[in-house]
Amino acid sequence: MLKDRAILTPAAQMLGYRAQHLQNSFRDCSSRLKIVSSFYRDVLGFTIHSIADPGWLFYMSGECTIMAGECPSAIPPQKLGDHSYFAYLQIDEIDAIYASVLSSGAKICKAIRDEPWGMREFGLVTVDGHRIMFAAPR
Repeated sequence: MLKDRAILTPAAQMLGYRAQHLQNSFRDCSSRLKIVSSFYRDVLGFTIHSIADPGWLFYMSGECTIMAGECPSAIPPQKLGDHSYFAYLQIDEIDAIYASVLSSGAKICKAIRDEPWGMREFGLVTVDGHRIMFAAPR
């Protein structure tokens, strides 16, 4: 586990993050694993866990786990267009988290809004170009 935790944004503190109800696992490949892991830790509040293989890290928040690998030959997510969507996470306190993510300077790909399917959603772009949607029931 990384011990050099930076000061967390309010979103990262809250995001500790109501992901308790999530029981999802995701896989992420990046050519910049160290930079990406800092984003997940500092902006989104995940804890970072290393394993015996130095090319892999686990990002964890509640029951949500992301297995992240160093993949230097992977196609950059920003070149995948709509296929760069990576996860859809249901959370509480979405408005406060959105405000904090905005203040962190993270790139927003979808401003927060109420959707006709009964969810309040926003989307962000990670530092490696993946898009993540956050949602809460209205």
